[in-house]
Amino acid sequence: MFALTRYRGVARRLVLAQKERGRRDLAAPLGAALARGLTSLPASTGKGDVHLVPAPSRASAARLRGGSHVLALARHCAVGLRNEGVRAQVAPVLRLAAGARDAVGLDAEQRAANLRGRVRVASWRLPEPGARVILLDDVITTGATAAACVRALREAGIGVVAVLGLTVAG
Repeated sequence: MFALTRYRGVARRLVLAQKERGRRDLAAPLGAALARGLTSLPASTGKGDVHLVPAPSRASAARLRGGSHVLALARHCAVGLRNEGVRAQVAPVLRLAAGARDAVGLDAEQRAANLRGRVRVASWRLPEPGARVILLDDVITTGATAAACVRALREAGIGVVAVLGLTVAG
């Protein structure tokens, strides 16, 4: 699990502006930053396409935000990777089932319980077996979201070679 920087200061303000304050214009530079970070990871090199899987948002939160902010980051990250010669595509295969609540203020155990059994995989959109799959998220807080997403993908027969967040809490 990797992150570009800590969730504080300017990075925190940028994440919140894109995620909660409608600054969709920030998806391009933040996605480009993710792409630059990924090119330094071994997971982005090798044969075949890189499949970027955005961590899912609650459907109600995505509606309020005008769409999935992590999906927007993934799309811009893919563009940045392609500009560097990496064959990359976005694979929005994860969904959160009803019942997941906002994780703000939850500790690690509560976050894990909140997501248990609620991360679902849309099997008709899965990358091919053996694909280089990278999970993307905006903030890695406790790792519970990443763990639930990786588990759901693994149960669907898809391995994840890396998890990258824009920021990490702490």
